[in-house]
Amino acid sequence: MPPHGPSLEPVTTARLADERARIAAQIAALKAERDEIAKAREGANVDDEHDPEGATIAFEHARLGALLEQAQDHLMALGRAEQRLRDGVLDECERCGSAISSARREARPAATTCIRCASGGRR
Repeated sequence: MPPHGPSLEPVTTARLADERARIAAQIAALKAERDEIAKAREGANVDDEHDPEGATIAFEHARLGALLEQAQDHLMALGRAEQRLRDGVLDECERCGSAISSARREARPAATTCIRCASGGRR
């Protein structure tokens, strides 16, 4: 049976759905935390250079922004993985065509390459 055959689809679909829900919750939490930081910035001295707390607030705001961007990128990757599942090619490396192992799929549900291609082993 091919790696993307029907027997794997329900498990993979559920795994992608679980990951999507986890990332959506993470995005909501990051947005809430970012909003709290923004509120704190409103009442704080905005002269980050001379205010010891200002640099911390600015750093936290930037850190949350980066984490939020990563989570949103991951959510988009999950959407692409769901499309690859519908197309029947989820477990096929998009670079070399080899199978993506179940261990890699478990670790990275949205992976589009096999471990060898991901580590730069194939060109």
